[in-house]
Amino acid sequence: MQYTQLFVIITIFKSFQPEMIFGILVIIFLLFCTAIFSGTEIAFFSLSPAQLDEIKTIKSKKSKEVLKLLDNPKKLLATILVANTFINVGIIIISTYITYGLFNLNDNALWGFLIQVVLVTFIILLFGEIIPKIYSTHHSVKFALYVAKPIIFFSHFFYPFSWFLMGSTYIIDKRVTRKSHKISINELSKALDLTTNKDTPEQERKILKGIVKFGNIEVKEIMKSRVDVTAVEIKTDFKQLINIILESGYSRIPVYKENFDSIAGVLHIKDLLPYLDIPQGFKWQTLIRNAYFVPESKKINNLLEEFREKKIHMAIVVDEYGGTSGLLTLEDIMEEIVGEINDEFDIEDVVFSKLDENNFVFEGKTLLNDFYKITGVEAGFFDEVKGDSDTIAGLLLELGGKIPEKNEKIVFKNFIFTVEAADKRSIKRIKVTKNGISKNNTNEIE
Repeated sequence: MQYTQLFVIITIFKSFQPEMIFGILVIIFLLFCTAIFSGTEIAFFSLSPAQLDEIKTIKSKKSKEVLKLLDNPKKLLATILVANTFINVGIIIISTYITYGLFNLNDNALWGFLIQVVLVTFIILLFGEIIPKIYSTHHSVKFALYVAKPIIFFSHFFYPFSWFLMGSTYIIDKRVTRKSHKISINELSKALDLTTNKDTPEQERKILKGIVKFGNIEVKEIMKSRVDVTAVEIKTDFKQLINIILESGYSRIPVYKENFDSIAGVLHIKDLLPYLDIPQGFKWQTLIRNAYFVPESKKINNLLEEFREKKIHMAIVVDEYGGTSGLLTLEDIMEEIVGEINDEFDIEDVVFSKLDENNFVFEGKTLLNDFYKITGVEAGFFDEVKGDSDTIAGLLLELGGKIPEKNEKIVFKNFIFTVEAADKRSIKRIKVTKNGISKNNTNEIE
């Protein structure tokens, strides 16, 4: 048995012609080249911003070459693809020549298929793709610096082919019509309901939904109305100012001249601390800072970015005529994502009573956004009928077309709104019934 095996090995060795040995050496060289190009693809296109900064700090010719290649990523990728394609084709052609020179496979197509397709493909994948890509993933900066110079050479060498490839993809990209898949806020919200399971915490669901709807919320929807804003007149004496501050518990208070539509600025309570022991005649007005004004229609995601850039926490909201509508704080914006934020000075902002799962009592000035959160109603449920209103009272005015009287009921879909307190100017308190139908003393809106 041993003699037979030895005879086979000697026979194969004798069948090696010089050109076959040369072909094997060429295949090894080409495998090395394809490994370099495959590793280059991963090394260059997986560089993180931190790694790019690291390369920029290296004052060498190699680092400049890396940055030069990254200036034109399409050309770099085209060069890698073209080079790898030529190299792999060369490996297959030479391996075919060697295989048929060593073995007589003319009468055995299956063995020819196994050697040419399975074995050669495995070798190319293992040594030309997998190993170099794994290595370059873990040593991307080192690999990129090492191969930059030869890649620049090959980018010039293969330029006609890479130029043709880039031109072809550009033409195809121009001619192929791209369908824009626009997803509405409600669709995203429903998708979250489908993808979150019963084990997902309720707070986590609320945060995810808050993030989805965040960019679609306008300032006027969550601002504190002017009637609920604590502000001081600029001529208020120091003692009275301190009393207002202690009573309100706020860290920032708007200051106005004569009326609330003429805001002079914002007083930061911390600015008063060094002057608390000064006699009553202290001119606290010198501490007023400039107010930041925003329109009602501004999106809160844009306002949050402005807050971050300008390092401010409060904005005065103005209407289209320049009158003061209310104010909005950084805390109000963050609550749209994470839910209610309370501190030791907070009093419950939204005054309501939950009678049972389907019955609630709200103040008329309650914002619809807060109403949605408390009752679990899908945000935007009343959008088709609420007009420009942002409160429950405003919604009822839109539905009824007038200020309803006490005990009057207004029905919309599966909601019954019962006015419990109202005067000639406004709706004070409302009872809301979900999933109810009533026909007594009712204005029904379908």
